[in-house]
Amino acid sequence: MKKEVLEALTERRSIRNYRPDPIGQEELDEIVKAGLYAPSGMGKQSSKFVVITDRETRDLLSKMNGRIMGIDRDPFYGAPVVIVVLGDPAVGTYVYDGALAIGNMLNAAYALGIGSCWVHRAKEEFESEEGRALLEKWGVSGNLEGIGHVILGRTEELSPAAAPRKEGRVFKV
Repeated sequence: MKKEVLEALTERRSIRNYRPDPIGQEELDEIVKAGLYAPSGMGKQSSKFVVITDRETRDLLSKMNGRIMGIDRDPFYGAPVVIVVLGDPAVGTYVYDGALAIGNMLNAAYALGIGSCWVHRAKEEFESEEGRALLEKWGVSGNLEGIGHVILGRTEELSPAAAPRKEGRVFKV
């Protein structure tokens, strides 16, 4: 089992090309569960997730994200599922908590044979009037900041070739 986990951690890659096929609810629930069980500062479990499978909502979020990025294409690469990860700035570790949750979900997706990628600009999306209105519409309350998006979908290839690892990043004392 250890070998499989370590292989998954080194083989998982960000996917930027998805088929429109849906993801099963059971698989999606497992991925979200992995995010819920991510380590968090002082065990506060400060991250919140909005799981978007509705195509219209997903496309609206894609347009918002693209505007922030300054592009006129889908920054979610056609992925049919977007999980927005939010954090409470009142919790000192909220960004790290959210980042760990994202990492857990990316690795869980790979373990289930589902492509994934972390997409930025959630902070800017949910600082906007439009983003705040969406949170209110979804029933998500509190002073929350966007941490990132986990995009998920079926893909032809889960493990494209890895770029070589950069030298000089590890120091042993």
